[in-house]
Amino acid sequence: MSGNGPKRPPLVADKRPKASGKPKTSKKPSPSKARGKSSGGRRGRRRTAPRRRRGILGFFGAIFAFFFRLFFRLFLAGTAAVVLILGISTYYFNSQLPPLEDLLDGRSRGSVTMLDRNGEVFAWRGEQFGGYITADTVSPHLKNAVVATEDKRFYRHFGISPRGIASAMRINLREGRGPLSGHGGSTITQQVAKLLCLGVPYDKEVWKTQADYEADCRRTTVWRKLQEMPFSFAMETKYTKDEILSIYLNRAYLGAGAYGFEAAAQRYFGKSAAEVNAPEAAMLAGLLTAPSYYAPTADLARAQNRANVVLGLMHEQGYLTDQEFAHAEGAPAELSQAAEASAGGYFADWIMDSGPGFLTRETTEDVIIRTTFDQRIQEAAESGLNAVLDAKLKEGSKAQAAVVIMSADGAVRAMVGGRQFKGIAGQFNRAIMAKRQTGSAFKPFVYATALELGYRYDDTILDGPLTINVPGSGPWSPRNYTREFYGEVTLTEALARSLNTATVRLSEAVGRENVRHVAEDFGIVSDLAVGPALALGTSEVTLLEMTGAYAGILNGGSSVKPYGLIDLRLMGDDAPLMDQAGGMGERVISEDAARQLVYMMTKVIEYGSGGRAKQPGREAAGKTGTTQASRDAWFMGFTADYVAGVWMGYDDNTPLAGVTGGGLPAEIWGEVMTRVHEGLPAKPLPMIDPNTFPPRNPPPNTVDNGFGNRGGGGFGSGPLTTPDRGGTADRIILDVLDSIFGMPNR
Repeated sequence: MSGNGPKRPPLVADKRPKASGKPKTSKKPSPSKARGKSSGGRRGRRRTAPRRRRGILGFFGAIFAFFFRLFFRLFLAGTAAVVLILGISTYYFNSQLPPLEDLLDGRSRGSVTMLDRNGEVFAWRGEQFGGYITADTVSPHLKNAVVATEDKRFYRHFGISPRGIASAMRINLREGRGPLSGHGGSTITQQVAKLLCLGVPYDKEVWKTQADYEADCRRTTVWRKLQEMPFSFAMETKYTKDEILSIYLNRAYLGAGAYGFEAAAQRYFGKSAAEVNAPEAAMLAGLLTAPSYYAPTADLARAQNRANVVLGLMHEQGYLTDQEFAHAEGAPAELSQAAEASAGGYFADWIMDSGPGFLTRETTEDVIIRTTFDQRIQEAAESGLNAVLDAKLKEGSKAQAAVVIMSADGAVRAMVGGRQFKGIAGQFNRAIMAKRQTGSAFKPFVYATALELGYRYDDTILDGPLTINVPGSGPWSPRNYTREFYGEVTLTEALARSLNTATVRLSEAVGRENVRHVAEDFGIVSDLAVGPALALGTSEVTLLEMTGAYAGILNGGSSVKPYGLIDLRLMGDDAPLMDQAGGMGERVISEDAARQLVYMMTKVIEYGSGGRAKQPGREAAGKTGTTQASRDAWFMGFTADYVAGVWMGYDDNTPLAGVTGGGLPAEIWGEVMTRVHEGLPAKPLPMIDPNTFPPRNPPPNTVDNGFGNRGGGGFGSGPLTTPDRGGTADRIILDVLDSIFGMPNR
């Protein structure tokens, strides 16, 4: 074709349609792009290869991933549920918590504080509470000691300490115990939760005793720990930290019946909790671990060692400077004089039984009891008893002894119920609980009966063989301790030498029933024997009864009722609820008869069986007593100031080897009374003077009275019978004399 025809359009590629995407081209990619594609292809193959290689591993991996996601979701849901439950429980406990003031005194029983005759405190019983204190009012040393010892993170946690719990569990496991046995890792807040028993009040229908209730509250179990958490959180939201600490300071038990640090500070140091110094505060805080074990009244050295541990914690945590720590270690806490004087435990137990139960052992009030107790005399009794027994008894001997000292009106001044008082209320008190045969210590009541019936101290009686037929038992023949007979002797000599046959003759002549009545009227309330052996002390009585009966002889012949309680009042009240002015009762024998008997009893100590009881420069009267096979040994006696009784024996009635009433008991009596009378002027006894005592009127007869007595002053010549005096009684005795059966008694 020629060039002069119509022009051809230029060859131009069609425009790429926008809507249809990229057109396919046949252009080859550049090498670099090809490499990129090749590389991208390899990466793609690496991503898809595992899917091609999964197999069994991929299957289990998918299952693991599924369950992991499931457990994680369940964990989140469970955590949310726990938080919700914990929140609801915390809110519930928070709404149930009472005002702070209602939680400070947690006692279920009241307290009994006993004062001696001088108004000084000597004993406490029940549950002591010294009054409300707060974390702000106590000594800063005390507050710091408690926090340092019990919960050093107290002001930084929210009621529980996971670190503390984990540490405690680790220690328990390392020491071979269960994870929740032993160390608890409890914060102060958790301990308060225990003290409050998680808000559960005491119910007598659920717990038999308060002790069971408290033990249940202290149980450490997983469930109890879980319950403590919301309760602790509730307290943390309801009260401030110092208020929680205040509850703890008021309710914690600190030994010796003291609840709260104020009561403990008063009990051990005689001062307020606001006044204690660092060593005293450390000793009090140390009690929280084991109150009874670390109580300073139980073992002061042990309590001081524990206090040093607490001082070390206070120093480590910055509560004490180096200088303060060194000074505190060098000046350990000491007990107050009242707390150190541990004497009077047996007396205090007796007092608790003397008053009405609802005001003593079961009181819900705080009670003050004023007593007749004398701490100086009690110390003399204890030290005198121990001095003799430590020197004379073999090491390891289980022989026991008891002592009672009283005034002539029956006011008990001291009481030792056994060789050792372990500080535990309710121990066996041999002075008031043990009924034992008295032996010849009973004889003064035979002679008191005779004197009251008109016989004299200088009348004579035959000490010779005697046999009495006892209905149902057969013949009975008393014998003297020496196995000898002394013939015709005065009543004074018969009592001084403790002659058995002469005393039985006298008892039979005046009548056993008369002797029984005189003894009972003097205050011996125990059942007395009915046979002729009554005269030789075969009846079982208590030491307190015997001492009270002897007080009646000293006071001129009137009965007494031993007493120790003077008055009882509620704390803070001025008027007593009950009181007692004295123990004097009705007259039993005449003053003249009593004065003769006192004189006769002085001869027991002067030249008779009680020589070891002598009081140089001081008049004293008494009587020994030893029972069958020496199972019991007694010495009873008095000076013008005090009456005292001593008993020795074994609790299981084992015979005392070589011990009689004139031996160790008389020696104990002498040592005790010497110490009791230190510093007291000597006073004369209320007794006759034989040189000025009027002669018998009318003159005695000379009739043989059946006892082998003839002539002036012979027994049976008293004014109580017919002119043939004693004949009827003598014939009765002679009718029953038929055989010999001995019973040594002295």
